[in-house]
Amino acid sequence: MSLIRGSIKHWLMVAAWMLVIFGASSDMGASRNTSRFIGPIVRWLYPDITKAGLEQVVFLIRKGAHVTEYAILAILLWRALSAARNSVAAPTPPWSWRVAAVAWASAATYAASDELHQMFVPSRTGHWQDVALDSCGALLGVLICYGWNRVKSRRAAEFPP
Repeated sequence: MSLIRGSIKHWLMVAAWMLVIFGASSDMGASRNTSRFIGPIVRWLYPDITKAGLEQVVFLIRKGAHVTEYAILAILLWRALSAARNSVAAPTPPWSWRVAAVAWASAATYAASDELHQMFVPSRTGHWQDVALDSCGALLGVLICYGWNRVKSRRAAEFPP
């Protein structure tokens, strides 16, 4: 099965997003650096927040970023894999659990490699919990693709061309 064929633009988007994630895993994405701009925004929105409350909100925003960035990666992978799958001569159904599983597994593997990368950045640490969180984000991305595909299929059935 040729899952790599397809539109190059989809694969370029995957590569670009992986570079964004890689950059965020550098010193630039360390807590001490991101807290410098997250903290003032939270304090502006909630001026009476305690220091402990602020730290908790910053922590939740940072973990939410993990989920979001890997949901986006899984969506981009699913699009690229689906485009490659649909470029094969035989007609294919609109949804494939195999493609979804490959997209999720690829994003989860990248999450593990990203945490490994962070172990070599002095201001960062790699955690298996972040791999699990990133993998949940990737699952969310695949589920978004599934939901989107179902809505699209229903609309196509309701309003045929």
